[in-house]
Amino acid sequence: MEKKTKYDTNPLDPDFPRRTQEVSRGTDEVARGAEGERTQTLESEAPTRRIEAPYSAPTSYPSVFVPPTAAPPAQFTPPAHVQQPTSRNIPGVSLPENVVLILPYLPFFVLSIAVAAIELYLVPRNETRVRFHAAQGLALQLAVAAVLFLLKMFSGVFFGARLGYILFSIAAFFFFIVSMIRVWKGEPHHVAPLDDATNWLNEAIEPRK
Repeated sequence: MEKKTKYDTNPLDPDFPRRTQEVSRGTDEVARGAEGERTQTLESEAPTRRIEAPYSAPTSYPSVFVPPTAAPPAQFTPPAHVQQPTSRNIPGVSLPENVVLILPYLPFFVLSIAVAAIELYLVPRNETRVRFHAAQGLALQLAVAAVLFLLKMFSGVFFGARLGYILFSIAAFFFFIVSMIRVWKGEPHHVAPLDDATNWLNEAIEPRK
């Protein structure tokens, strides 16, 4: 009888099914082992993702049907340019600039009106800062004097007019003091309601030639 080897795959061999199962079982174990090693290698070499605490889930893309929320516009604040008055003498009056600027705001109506008018008459037009405050101070003094005159005229008839005269006099006094302080420090001081009167007085009173 011919001797059979383990490599004999004759289907007529009675031991062929058993040997086939053994070989298949060994092949499956080797394949499973190789697959496990490959899977472990892929997992170990896979890139990791570091999750910081606290964890925040990724947000989805905004919908095209929802309009984007516009950021509120930033509020613009114009810068306040502070220009400190100097002690140089102003042509025409021969007085320091810091003194000439505050004289039209003195809380003495008749005196301040006269001083402001004299400044507009003596100071040349190239001294725009001095002429502006002289014209604005003159307009402010005339407006306050007119209101006080009306209140005093009706104070003998209406008690409210007398009280209004007192309160308005106090308010005007403090406003002139504040105006003097702001102008002395070089801060912008602009009385907008008196723009027309200020410009008219500045143009009407021509400086001395």
